[in-house]
Amino acid sequence: MKNIDYTHYYWQDDKVRLRAIRNEDWEDCYVNGFDTPARLLLECAIELPPTISGAKKFVESNSDFFSTNGRIMFTIENLDGSSIGGINLNSIDERNGTFSIGIVIDKEHRSKGYGTHAMRILLRYAFLERRLNKFNDYVLEGNEGSTKMMKKLGCVQEGIRRQVVYINGKYMDFILFGLTKR
Repeated sequence: MKNIDYTHYYWQDDKVRLRAIRNEDWEDCYVNGFDTPARLLLECAIELPPTISGAKKFVESNSDFFSTNGRIMFTIENLDGSSIGGINLNSIDERNGTFSIGIVIDKEHRSKGYGTHAMRILLRYAFLERRLNKFNDYVLEGNEGSTKMMKKLGCVQEGIRRQVVYINGKYMDFILFGLTKR
């Protein structure tokens, strides 16, 4: 394959690059399934143990931007081309101009700013190319990394949905965040 010139590539900044999920990403998906604390913060539930077939099925059903669940799924890479996580645009409401984003950064790459950079790329796309107006999201209480990232992005804490998920014998809150186009 020819070398790609990423100099003016829309889906990249000075730290990360977004690309389509590829079939070979199944192994990262499988390995990351064993990071229970991260999966808990992402899915707000204790999941069943990961399986190779489940990871392959997830990747297959979301590769090359083919998804039947309305999500636009990306792999996040560092500029060396190594996979460091995933991000998706979801809950898109074209009529009202609202959307959400889901993100996970692999354990060894957290707290290095990769998530914030990937979020900025996807927010730019949603606001400027899709003409969406409002980013809505929530963070599970205690998820300090995501809370810090939301504030760094300029999101405003808009409220708390109290005791909406039950995890490990305890009801937990969602901290609601929002960001408008302007």
